[in-house]
Amino acid sequence: MEILKVLAINVAVVTVAFLSLWAICLKLKDVTVVDSYWAFGMGILAVSTFLQFPEHTPRRWLLMGLCVAWALRLGGYLFWRWRDHGPDRRYVRMMEKAKEQRGWGFAKATLLLVFVTQAPLQFAIALPVQLGQISAEPATLGLLGYAGAALAIFGILYESIADYQLTAFRKNPDNAGKVLSSGLWAWSRHPNYFGEACVWWGIYLVAAETTIGMASIFGPLLLTWILIKWSGTPTLEYRMRKTKPGYVEYIERTSEFFPLPPKKA
Repeated sequence: MEILKVLAINVAVVTVAFLSLWAICLKLKDVTVVDSYWAFGMGILAVSTFLQFPEHTPRRWLLMGLCVAWALRLGGYLFWRWRDHGPDRRYVRMMEKAKEQRGWGFAKATLLLVFVTQAPLQFAIALPVQLGQISAEPATLGLLGYAGAALAIFGILYESIADYQLTAFRKNPDNAGKVLSSGLWAWSRHPNYFGEACVWWGIYLVAAETTIGMASIFGPLLLTWILIKWSGTPTLEYRMRKTKPGYVEYIERTSEFFPLPPKKA
């Protein structure tokens, strides 16, 4: 019953947050901010779960702290990118197609194609920071928990470096139309995605020291599948092939996801 209570409260939190954000986006006529809330919302779920328990064990502190640190870093970066770059053309095209092909207005299209889709995905991917906090036992962290914390911290740093390198590359006008193929981007075409996967597999390992937390493996599995097979790598590379000369050659010599030494031309 405790599991159902915690998850029910968090479902309510997700629902209210996404509906409120949807109302804000209707006024802005732009849904790009949902990308930054994708990260912030994970942190909110971690805090929501933490506050539902009177006993704050080391594992609960660790799970919440790791998730909030990741959420603030990535959410802050995506919010800055939105304010600096303006509306994301992915969402602009999505709204245009919904209007042309289905006759949907902005409100209906954003609700059904963006918010109704992202809300359950956010909840499911954040399962490790929810289920991992439910059991107070074991009271102390074990080797698996420390290994998970190390992997999550590594992922936050790795993703941060990748985002910094990409931002610096794009800020240089001499790089217009070019492909970033140095630094972490020489070893993987999507080092930021790899770092994000490391964060959530690390958080899962911390949660997996509890029996209930072990059942949350669906979260990192879903995230990894999304990044590699659905809206991450495939969507981005489809556009890059069309807009960036030399991207096909970059694909031939660079690992898609896992960092590996670049192949010789």
